[in-house]
Amino acid sequence: MGGGTILERIKEIELEIGRTQKNKATTTHLGSLRAKLCKLRRELLEPAPGASGGGGDGFEVSRSGDARVALIGFPSVGKSTILSEFTTTKSEVASYEFTTLTCIPGVLTHRGCKVQVLDLPGIIEGASQGKGRGRQVIAVAKSADMVLMVLDASSGKSEEQRRLLEHELEVCGLRLNKTPPNVTYKRKATGGISVSFTAKAPSITEKDICDVLHEYRVHNADVLVREDLTVDEFCDVIEANRHYVKCLYVYNKIDHTSIEEVERICSQPHCTVLSTYMKLNYDGLVDKVWEYLQLVRVYTKKRGQPPDLTDPLVLTAGRHGTTVESACLQLHKSLVDNHDYTFVWGASVKHSPQRCGLSHSLCDEDVVQIMVRKVASAAADPFNKSTAAPTQSRQQIKKAKKPLKS
Repeated sequence: MGGGTILERIKEIELEIGRTQKNKATTTHLGSLRAKLCKLRRELLEPAPGASGGGGDGFEVSRSGDARVALIGFPSVGKSTILSEFTTTKSEVASYEFTTLTCIPGVLTHRGCKVQVLDLPGIIEGASQGKGRGRQVIAVAKSADMVLMVLDASSGKSEEQRRLLEHELEVCGLRLNKTPPNVTYKRKATGGISVSFTAKAPSITEKDICDVLHEYRVHNADVLVREDLTVDEFCDVIEANRHYVKCLYVYNKIDHTSIEEVERICSQPHCTVLSTYMKLNYDGLVDKVWEYLQLVRVYTKKRGQPPDLTDPLVLTAGRHGTTVESACLQLHKSLVDNHDYTFVWGASVKHSPQRCGLSHSLCDEDVVQIMVRKVASAAADPFNKSTAAPTQSRQQIKKAKKPLKS
């Protein structure tokens, strides 16, 4: 398995993993193969030396709004129609495939927040290897806070489409509806490999971890495993370039399916149904997107005045957090340095108002009144005479310079 191109070596390793029987005797061998597979996939995704780093025409979309949602799916499944219904942007819609060839942005306004929606070109099998500009499409999806995977429920191949799309995204480093493994990994100069477990009966052993680290040519490191994980998840920890995003599977064209099929789809987690032709369940889809994004609207209030309910601060847990410190940083970084306390009204406190610190987590539609230290604000004003240092007289200066008697 040492010769050939990267794609050929990847196929050989995948074939070897598929035909190897899983038992205690082959665990080490399978772990080594998976580590090699992760390394080869990373080399495949890295740009060639001297290649341009740009995403190409139509893919360089500047980030705007309070969150970003990416529409991903096979060609001609209804992504452009969803964008046109969600936003005021009119994306070209046709009955043939590959209607959308560039990234088309739109803005969804909901509950006072602006969500950027990206209509990406349809991707095909082998997109992770560069087919059909697939890498560029997936690179844009990595920058999104949420992925809407649009599937064709009328084709009878929706589950196959879902499996292929999940595979292409996973190969490129996207982890859908997953959280980062609770593992601490730190390389060091000397001392060998130290592995500690706090999880009860983990499926991965210390030998598996050492074998994977040796495959990555790491011989000195500290590893602390706090939860059960697989070899692939530990490889993700070492790579440290995975993107964990939420995904909602949207089954379109339900007007061509049976009621039993619709009920089966709705019973699955992270799934919803839609009909762009009959315009069914658009409101439900928007509410689902709002639920998955978990946007927190925070209203500000000045002393002695009512709160400003027209222009909220929008915080997200995925970007900068939902604490009082995050709200202060969004207004101005000096509010964090000079912060004294904050009055909070809303669902995040036991009584309103309540004095809170920078680490307090805010809830949706909370009202905050940020109080800064008076001494700090006065010292920052160079024209404030009351806080200026008193000038010394000539006698005091001479007295200070006078040598002590021996």
